[in-house]
Amino acid sequence: MNTLSKKVVATTFDVSRVRQDFPALDQDVNGYSLVYFDNGATSQKPLSVIQAISAFYTGYNANIHRGVHHLSQLATNAYEEARQAVADWINAPKATEVIFTSGTTAGINLVAQSWGRHYLKPGDEIVLSAMEHHGNIVPWQMVCQEKGAKLRIIPMNDQGELILEEAEKIIGSRTRMLALSHVSNALGTINPVAEIIAMARKQGALVLLDGAQAVPHFRIDVQQLDCDFYAFSAHKMLGSTGTGVLWAKEQLLNELPPWQGGGDMIESVSFEKTTYNVAPFRFEAGTPHIAGALALHAAINYYRALNQHELEAHEASLLQYASQCLLSIPGLRIIGNARHKVPVISFVLEGLHPYDVGFILDKYGIAVRTGHHCAQPVMDFFKIPGTIRASLAFYNTTAEIERLKEVLLIAKRMLS
Repeated sequence: MNTLSKKVVATTFDVSRVRQDFPALDQDVNGYSLVYFDNGATSQKPLSVIQAISAFYTGYNANIHRGVHHLSQLATNAYEEARQAVADWINAPKATEVIFTSGTTAGINLVAQSWGRHYLKPGDEIVLSAMEHHGNIVPWQMVCQEKGAKLRIIPMNDQGELILEEAEKIIGSRTRMLALSHVSNALGTINPVAEIIAMARKQGALVLLDGAQAVPHFRIDVQQLDCDFYAFSAHKMLGSTGTGVLWAKEQLLNELPPWQGGGDMIESVSFEKTTYNVAPFRFEAGTPHIAGALALHAAINYYRALNQHELEAHEASLLQYASQCLLSIPGLRIIGNARHKVPVISFVLEGLHPYDVGFILDKYGIAVRTGHHCAQPVMDFFKIPGTIRASLAFYNTTAEIERLKEVLLIAKRMLS
């Protein structure tokens, strides 16, 4: 049921000051001030992140780990400092448990291919949820097909919440891996991962969390979560595209075979035999996105300078205000009304195609995402082709939400 009775609470977060750090927000699109509500796809970047990338390419651009010259040493030190910064940010016990990848998808594929191909046997089960992103479905389908294992799916209810009673029935003695989104990209639902991880632990199963949509909104503590793998992308949390992180427990990394071969992941190579480097390096074949790692370090520093409590309160207030505004529009239905959400609102307008609405919003300078959001099973569950998704960040404002409502009413008149 689309209801919201709580009063919107004012916060002390200084959004006007924060917005000054994001140059891309200060522009016009089609003659209107940009309203950027596509943060679930990728966030905008603060100037400090942009400067970190520029500083690398203009000052110490060189390859890492392999050079004895000055620039290579500078680049290597900065890259490994970024690894330590990530470890500290997610409370990893050791920096060597942090693997740099090209993004969340690459991290999940690494686990599916390295762990799955090595350990899965016919009859084994991988448990996913009904709200997974394609990036946490397809890799497991591929390895299950190859190894004779099968997928089991935790269902959800009409509010967009996982049904824990069903999860307990599905996670059983054959479960080898629970691969679960920490936060749904299509619905904004914050999943009760602690309870579901506890179920997996009772059965001796490993746990991978897809944290792509979680890391931009609240702090992650991998030790407290008690997962085995945690994957996320830099570009959704103020960093650059093409960079991500897979955290894994040290013991697992020491046991897993490498997924890709190439430079820097080896100890020695002959045509008869190759011996591999230690973790995390044996999972980082080839030249990495060095500038991306440094940008992620800068992004983490930017988050550290903010008051996390005020940030989360501001985002909660935005979600509440946006929900109230949108629900006042006749014929609008929010898809996913979980009790615990990040500021993501997926909705449909009765009788209107999401793409048509998104096209008109763009004409007024408002950026949203339309379609199935790489979560087609979610759309199938709700019997819709797709949604309009407004995904908000801490630099968004209530005035922008009011503009969204105003233009949605215009779109309704135009398309009806």
